[in-house]
Amino acid sequence: MSDKLTWIPFYTEFADKLLPFRDDRAALIERICAVYERIGVKLPKLESSGRPVDIDPFTVFGLFNKGVSDATRLKIIAGFKDEFGVVAPKPEDFDGIPVLNNLSATFYWFEGMRGDHDIDTLWDVLACALPLAEQDGEQERQAFAQVFDEAVSHHGVKWNLTMGLFWIRPYAFINLDSRNRWYIGDQNSLNDECSNLVKSFGNDVPSGSDYLRMRDVCREAFASGDVKDGSIDFPTLSYNAWTVSERVNAEKAAQKDAAAAQMGEASMGDDPVRPVHYWVYSPGPFASKWDEFYTADIMAIGWGEIGDPASFKTRSDLKACLKSKFGGSSTYANSALALWQFVHDMQPGDIVFAKAGKSRLVGRGVVTSEPVFDESRDDDYRNVRGVEWTHRGSWEFSGNMATKTLTDITVFTDKVNQIEALFDIEDDSIEAEPPEVDYPRYSDADFLSEVYLPEASYRELVALLKHKKNVILQGAPGVGKTFMAKRLAYSIMGVKDSSRVELIQFHQSYSYEDFIMGYRPNESGFELKTGAFYDFCKRAADDGDNEYFFIIDEVNRGNLSKIFGELFMLIEPDKRGLGMRLLYSNERFTVPPNVYLIGTMNTADRSLALMDFALRRRFAFFELEPGFDTPGFRQYQKSLASPVFDKLVSCVRQLNDAIASDESLGRGYRIGHSFFCGLDAEDPSLGSRLAGIVDYELVPLLREYWFDEPDKVGHWEQLLKGSVSAG
Repeated sequence: MSDKLTWIPFYTEFADKLLPFRDDRAALIERICAVYERIGVKLPKLESSGRPVDIDPFTVFGLFNKGVSDATRLKIIAGFKDEFGVVAPKPEDFDGIPVLNNLSATFYWFEGMRGDHDIDTLWDVLACALPLAEQDGEQERQAFAQVFDEAVSHHGVKWNLTMGLFWIRPYAFINLDSRNRWYIGDQNSLNDECSNLVKSFGNDVPSGSDYLRMRDVCREAFASGDVKDGSIDFPTLSYNAWTVSERVNAEKAAQKDAAAAQMGEASMGDDPVRPVHYWVYSPGPFASKWDEFYTADIMAIGWGEIGDPASFKTRSDLKACLKSKFGGSSTYANSALALWQFVHDMQPGDIVFAKAGKSRLVGRGVVTSEPVFDESRDDDYRNVRGVEWTHRGSWEFSGNMATKTLTDITVFTDKVNQIEALFDIEDDSIEAEPPEVDYPRYSDADFLSEVYLPEASYRELVALLKHKKNVILQGAPGVGKTFMAKRLAYSIMGVKDSSRVELIQFHQSYSYEDFIMGYRPNESGFELKTGAFYDFCKRAADDGDNEYFFIIDEVNRGNLSKIFGELFMLIEPDKRGLGMRLLYSNERFTVPPNVYLIGTMNTADRSLALMDFALRRRFAFFELEPGFDTPGFRQYQKSLASPVFDKLVSCVRQLNDAIASDESLGRGYRIGHSFFCGLDAEDPSLGSRLAGIVDYELVPLLREYWFDEPDKVGHWEQLLKGSVSAG
C-alpha cells in the first residue's frame, strides 16, 4: 500500500480550506466557476436553472469524486489547488476512494424542492466533524451526532454523507456506502461484531450515535488486529472493499456473458449488437413525479425498500423479496419484471415515452446512463437512470397502454410508430433523430473465424451476391445456412449493424399481405397495413449510401408466387429502382439498389415442392458443403483435444460418403458440421453431450432418410454409438 492513498493529504487540507467559506458561499461559487472556466471543463448541473445559487462542502468534493475520468479529476484538483492555495501535492492515485454517481452528485435537492436550511446543515456537519476528528470528546460527539441526524433527514442526504465524511477526514470517519456495507456485512471481512452491526442497519441510515458506534467498533478491531482482511484503518478498509468488489463484479460480468452465450444469444450473429428499444414508462402514479424527474433529467422507479435490484441473481428472487417485504395477495410478477428490465434490459440510447394513465403521454426522452441505486433519495424511487427528455407536454393516444410502471413495446412496431408520430406532429422544431449506435466492427477474418467456409468460397459468394443481389444458400442439414446468413451480411457491411439486416421465415401460411401489404382488421373494420419487405425497402431507400440485407429463412417453404406477386420483376438486378403500382394501392413501389436478398433452403426437405422457375431465375444458388475439412473446423477440433470427438467426426465423414453415394439421397442429404459446434473442451459432460447428439439428432435423421431400410439405419446407429461409447 506504500504507493497507494496518495490522495489523503490533499483531501484533508482541501477540507480545511473550504470551512472559512461557511458564511460566504457566494464567494466560493465565484471561485469554483472561475476554476472551471480556466481549466476548460464544463461545470456540472448543480441547479435546475444552471449556475448554482448555493453550495455545500460535500458537493464541492463531489465535483472531483464522481463518474469522470482520472484525467478530468486531476485537472479539477489542479485548478482547486491553485485557486485555494493548497500546499499538499496532487494525488497520484484514486484507489479506494468512494465516488458519487453522476445522477445524484449533489447533497441537496434543487432550488424550490429543498428546505431553507438544508445546505446550512451540511456546513454544520463539516464544522462539527473537523473538531471531532482532532479530539474525540463527549461534547464533540454529541454535537456531531445531533447535526448528523438533522442532515440525513433532508432531501438528497442519506448514506452519501458517510462518503463525504470519509473524504474530509479519511482516518477519522468510516465510509458506509453500499460497497463498504456489502464488504463488511455480507463478506464478513473484519469480524463478526462489525459484520452484525452493519447488517443491523439494513437499508436505513443509522443515527449519528449509531454511526459513531460503528466507527468505534471498527477502530477497536483495527487496533487489536481482530480483522480477517488485514485492514489497519478506514482508508485501507475502503481500498480492500473496492478491490474485492471490482473483482466480484468482473466475475459476475464474465458469468453473465458466458450464460448469455450458452443460451444461444450469439447463434444468429447479433451478440453484442442490440437495436434501440422503446419503453412506455409511468413517472409515479398518474405521472405524479413527472415534473421532478423532467427537471432533474432522470427517470426513476420504486420498490427502493428492497435494496439494489442488481444484487438479485434471478427475477424469481426479486419477486420473492417483494412478496416478503410488502405482503398482500399480489404475485408481484409485474413489479419484479419492471425492476429486472430497468436494471438488465434497458440500455443507454433507448427511447422512453412517459405516460399518465392509460391513454395520455406527457413526454419523450433518450436514456443516457446505466442504472443507479440512489440511496440518498428519501422516497421509494431509488432506482434511477439519466434521461435526456426531448419532449414535454400532453398527447392523447388512441390505444390503451399497459398499466405497468415500465413496458418494453419494441416488438409492437405499429404502436411505436403511432406514438413517435404524435411527437413529430406536435413539435416540428425538434428533429427526432435516432441515437447513434457504435456498432462493433466485423471483418472478413471475423467471418472466416466463425463460419467454416473456405476463404476462396467466401470470396466467390460475396462476389456472387454483389453481382446478382439475390442469393440462396442451399445445403444439407447442419451446414450452417442460417448461422452464416447474418454474418455474411455483417462481413460485407464491415460492422454488425443489425438495423440494416432483417430476418424472416417463410411458411405455408405466409402471404403477400405479410410480405408487402394488405388489409387487416382493426377496431372499426379494416385498414391497409404494410408488410416486412415493404417497410424494409422504405428504410433502405432513405439510407441509400449503406447496404441493406433481407434474409428469408426456409425460402422454399412458402408459396413463392403468392408471396412475391409483382415483385418477381422488381427484385431483378437490372430492374432495381424501377417503379410498379402495387396490388392494394396506387403507390409506385421500388426495390432499392442497396437491398440484397439472402435466402436459405434445406436440400434434404422431401416435403417441399420445386421452387417456382420464374423466381429461380432471379436468384443465384450457392451450395454449402459440410465444413469438416475447412481450416476453421480443423482448428476447432484441435482445440477440443477430444479423442471421442475425433472418432465421432471420422464416423460422420464415412456416413456422409455413404449418403452421397446413395441413389435415393445424394450429396444434399449429408450431415453438416454445425451439429458439432459450440462444444467446450472444459465441459466435464462433453462425452454425454456427444452421445446426446448421436441419440437425439443424428439417428432420428437417419431413420427419416432410410425409413424403408431399417437394417442400414441399424448399421450406422451401431457405428455412431460405438464411436462415443468410450467417452
